[in-house]
Amino acid sequence: MDAYYKSLLNKNKAWVAETLSKDEKFFDKLSEGQQPPLLWIGCADSRVPANQIIGAEPGEVFVHRNIANLVVHSDMNMLSVLDYAVNVLKVKHVIVCGHYSCGGVQAAMTNNSYGVIDNWIRHIKDVYRFHSEELDSIKDENDRLSRFVELNVVEQVYDLAKTSIIQQAWRNGQKIEVHGWVYSLANGIIKDLDVSFSNDSQLEETYKLNL
Repeated sequence: MDAYYKSLLNKNKAWVAETLSKDEKFFDKLSEGQQPPLLWIGCADSRVPANQIIGAEPGEVFVHRNIANLVVHSDMNMLSVLDYAVNVLKVKHVIVCGHYSCGGVQAAMTNNSYGVIDNWIRHIKDVYRFHSEELDSIKDENDRLSRFVELNVVEQVYDLAKTSIIQQAWRNGQKIEVHGWVYSLANGIIKDLDVSFSNDSQLEETYKLNL
């Protein structure tokens, strides 16, 4: 057996032992069900583990991750997670969390082809097109990438608010807020982009659904 693979199983046993030493009822309580207050939509990047960077315990965060933390309205995976989180788990907050130096966002700044992922990256390129005037005015490439990461998160937050799932929840009187964050790999700090929705009043009329 590969040494690295075997080490994963050994680390699991060590984690279980350490967890039980702190709370012998931990897994009994965890197996009773989940009622997380938060849905996290984040990047698949291995350096951005949702629970760990916000100090959350198992059971606190319902997680969906994809390349560059996108909210694509035709993505049945994301929509299914969102629907379950909102309508079954009754989460109170949905957070889109991007991260600086995101490879997916960086790829969207180029004309390089990466294979199948080109179809996914096109959605990020749309964000650049929406904000091309601002982004093109930023001369430093690293600064431009950082701002592009932020704007990508902002657009995904807006796209969440446009979904029938979120709007129906608001219409039903459900208290749910949508937020946008960016995580720094360099220092571990999360930046709140101060973009959030708690109802559809901030949406343009075009996107308000008659539900």
